[in-house]
Amino acid sequence: MTPPIRLIIGLGNPGPEYETTRHNAGFWLADHLADDLKASYTLEKGFSAWVAKARFEGDAVMVAKPTTFMNRSGQAAGALMRFYKLAPEQVLVLHDELDLLPGNAKLKQGGGHAGHNGLRDIQAAFSSPDFWRLRLGIGHPRTLGVAQQVAAFVLSPPRRDELQEIVAAIDRCRAIVPALLRGEYQQATSQLHEANRG
Repeated sequence: MTPPIRLIIGLGNPGPEYETTRHNAGFWLADHLADDLKASYTLEKGFSAWVAKARFEGDAVMVAKPTTFMNRSGQAAGALMRFYKLAPEQVLVLHDELDLLPGNAKLKQGGGHAGHNGLRDIQAAFSSPDFWRLRLGIGHPRTLGVAQQVAAFVLSPPRRDELQEIVAAIDRCRAIVPALLRGEYQQATSQLHEANRG
């Protein structure tokens, strides 16, 4: 029996210059989830994160956004996991995904980091890949016909049509979070994957 999600970590880069960039899709979703859970963020310097504490059906749940840059995301994730004595299986990481087109989102547990620096750092901090990931498609410059290197692409804002697709995917992700907080992973997965377009 896999325990329900108790800590949700959105990935992104801090600071206004990164706010609208593709790499911050995890932050965008985290902000919506905090609203959905009627929780507000407070800066917790000891955890190097903004943390929104909520209750869901009587249980404590947290949504966090690291204040470090993406490649140091494990600092906040590791500190929160250890302090609250959570297992990696109780953590959900929200992140942008180059391998999925804008408008697509996928839920999975474990696996590699596919070169994503935020995931790589969290995996190292947890000494385990067994945390859950909610992957928000942003597309790849090659598939989208954009003449940009990947590093520049993820640090640029999405085009308007892509943004509409990403926002639609974020809404579908929000819809499955209650199931994840109840530990209903099978239901959440099929609900999300049925909602994906194409």
